Amino acid sequence: MKLFEEISNPREIRRKLGLNQHDFWSKVGVTQSGGSRYESGRNMPRPVRELVRLVHIEHIDLTKIKKDDLIVAAMLKSQDPDLYKSLKKAAKAK
Repeated sequence: MKLFEEISNPREIRRKLGLNQHDFWSKVGVTQSGGSRYESGRNMPRPVRELVRLVHIEHIDLTKIKKDDLIVAAMLKSQDPDLYKSLKKAAKAK
């Protein structure tokens, strides 16, 4: 799934993960009733789509991400792109 790509069926994603609406939507800061509206066809705002992608498709635990981690990753990418690519490739292999 690409950055900011439409999520056509969030209900299907939720069901595949075996989560109820409360558990699924609360992980991205959306109420159960709001999530229910998205599952019924209401358009999701871009930030909500991205959070659903990150949390439920990419399986990123947002509670573990710190600003410093993102700064270090950006610095590594700009200052030593070969090492960054190598580490990224190794991470994908896991």
